[in-house]
Amino acid sequence: MPGTSGLTAQPPESATWLVHVDRTMWVGGVRGLMLQALHPLAMRGVWQNSNFREDPFGRLRRTADFVGRVTYGSPEEAEEIGRRVRAIHRTLRIRDPDTGRTHRVDEPELLLWVHCAEVTSYLEVVRRAGVPITDRQADQYLAEQRRSATYVGLHPDDVPGSVSEMNDYFARMRPVLRVIPESAAAVRFLLWPRLPENMRFLSPAKPVYFPFGALCYYTLPDWARRLYGALPEVPQIAVTAALRAFRLTMNTIPDFVHQQVLDDGTRAMLRASRERLGAAGYDVDRGLRALVDPRRHPGRVTG
Repeated sequence: MPGTSGLTAQPPESATWLVHVDRTMWVGGVRGLMLQALHPLAMRGVWQNSNFREDPFGRLRRTADFVGRVTYGSPEEAEEIGRRVRAIHRTLRIRDPDTGRTHRVDEPELLLWVHCAEVTSYLEVVRRAGVPITDRQADQYLAEQRRSATYVGLHPDDVPGSVSEMNDYFARMRPVLRVIPESAAAVRFLLWPRLPENMRFLSPAKPVYFPFGALCYYTLPDWARRLYGALPEVPQIAVTAALRAFRLTMNTIPDFVHQQVLDDGTRAMLRASRERLGAAGYDVDRGLRALVDPRRHPGRVTG
């Protein structure tokens, strides 16, 4: 196996790659935004400090850029985007109309909520879509994501590093979570998104009975859907089937087409990553996704 030291922030043999290279990450990303919106203060932070209402997919693409750089980017790129994100967060404030107080966006409680809602959404959606991730790999993924949490200013010891720890965290957070008007509006935006022009090619990948936003919504935990009450309940077996169909369809799209949904800078970062890995001896002829195929790399992490 080629050495990975200094090549990418997370090596191809990591559990992180196994999760993040799967294209159902797009569902996980929107699901993560819906979950994050249930924290009133976190939701107000987004509402008051971004153009989410005009461009909800813009936030998703910025998240995709961050996740990409702290996964496939060089260690230097990961550190740089972390510094950039922390610098932006330091300047932003949230006014809480319930208390009259002003909060910093980078308060640890808020950063931790956003991180946990995001990474648990990625993991749960990708597993449900059919990626064969063992319990041990799931724990390893969350442990590896502690490193990603440090880029936004969290201490790794304060971040859940296993499925059990993450479940405990969400159980503690449940009393804090509720739907405020901004949350309900955000979910309406995400349920029926207006795709930007360069994302229109995703339309054929929408499962027949589930528009993309609704599919994301139905992957939320039962308790989260009960809080929102935005759509009538459907059998969860149908949701799983639709999610797997979405994944199978997305996997037929060539990399160069799929990457058109990303920002130019993100695409350039991925090209540079592929070149570094190729120069180090990895077979990147079939792209970065092929590097997690256990048939090609039998020594990769397993359960």
